[in-house]
Amino acid sequence: MGMAALKPINYSFMISGLYAVTPDEQDTALLLAKVEDALQGGISVLQYRNKLANHKLKTQQARAILPLCRQYQVPFIINDSIKLCLTLDADGVHLGGDDGDLIAARARLGANKILGASCYNRFDLALSAQQAGVDYVAFGACFASSTKPNAPVASLDLFKQAKAQLTIPSVAIGGITLENANLAIAAGANAIAVINAIFNASDIKLTTQQFTQLFNH
Repeated sequence: MGMAALKPINYSFMISGLYAVTPDEQDTALLLAKVEDALQGGISVLQYRNKLANHKLKTQQARAILPLCRQYQVPFIINDSIKLCLTLDADGVHLGGDDGDLIAARARLGANKILGASCYNRFDLALSAQQAGVDYVAFGACFASSTKPNAPVASLDLFKQAKAQLTIPSVAIGGITLENANLAIAAGANAIAVINAIFNASDIKLTTQQFTQLFNH
C-alpha cells in the first residue's frame, strides 16, 4: 500500500480555479473581512501568507481564518510553516524552494494534508516535487509581479508541459490580473493564484466573482 492509498480524500482535485493568497496585512480584523469577501466571491483555495507578521501574529491570524474556510468548505493552506499547519490542523502547506525537503515535509504532514511546492520556472523541479509526493506545483512569475518584482519569469509553455507529463495540478502565480488570467488558463493551468488583484480591489467579492467566471467558460 503506497502513501497515496492512505488518503481518504484526494485533496489535489480541489486545487483548481481561483487560488487566493492573503496579503501582508497586519490588521487581523481587516484581513478577516477581506478573506470573507473573497470566500463569498467563490475562491476555491486560500493560502495564508504574511511575510511581515511575526510568529505570534501569524498564529493568531491563521487561527482566525481557519473557521471561515471551514464554513465555506475551502481548503486552507499555510505558507512555509509545517508546524503551524499541524498545530492548527489546517488543510495543508505550501513550500518554496528554500523551505525544506519535500520528502521530509510529506513525512511530517502525513498522507492526508495538501502539500504544494513552488517550482518557479523549472520543470525539473516539478518532476522531482511530484516524485516527492506533492499534491500540486506552482509556476511563476507568469507576468510582471509587484509582490516579487525580481522573480524569474515562467513561460506559459510550462503549463502545457505539466498537462502532458504530470499527474498533479499546476498553479499559475505572479502578476495575474483579470486581463491576463485567461492566457494562463488557456495554456493549461488548473488554478491561478492571485494576491493583489483580489485583495487590493475596491470590491473584493465582485472581483473574485469575475475571476471565478473565467473558469466557467
